[in-house]
Amino acid sequence: MREKTERIVREWGDSCDAEVSIAVLGGAWKPSILSLLGEHEVLRFGELSRLLDEPTARVLTRQLRELEDDGLLIRTVYRQVPPKVEYRLSDLGSGSMPLVEALTDWGGRYAAHQRRELERLAAEPEGLDELEAADAR
Repeated sequence: MREKTERIVREWGDSCDAEVSIAVLGGAWKPSILSLLGEHEVLRFGELSRLLDEPTARVLTRQLRELEDDGLLIRTVYRQVPPKVEYRLSDLGSGSMPLVEALTDWGGRYAAHQRRELERLAAEPEGLDELEAADAR
């Protein structure tokens, strides 16, 4: 378990379980990594990178290490030349899939709502002024 996760689990108690979930699953690519591994079962670093639309190697490495440290991923290194590393979900990671799927569903509904709202505001002359004023802030 990462130091940050351990501190949150120890200090925050049961009243902040949602925050523990956010601490473990929150990150630039973590939900997408988990979704892809749930779909494909086993992926190598390069495959993950391509499927994620090529995040920087540093960022992807960091996200994978955090997921591994928190027990959601299993990293298997094959001793060969060139080295081969595969990632798969652990049982704990598989258990997170309903939450990741729920976040995905909610995010899609939220984005659709916001797009409709932006279209509505753009269609109204005064709405466009409101958008521009908000952007200027």
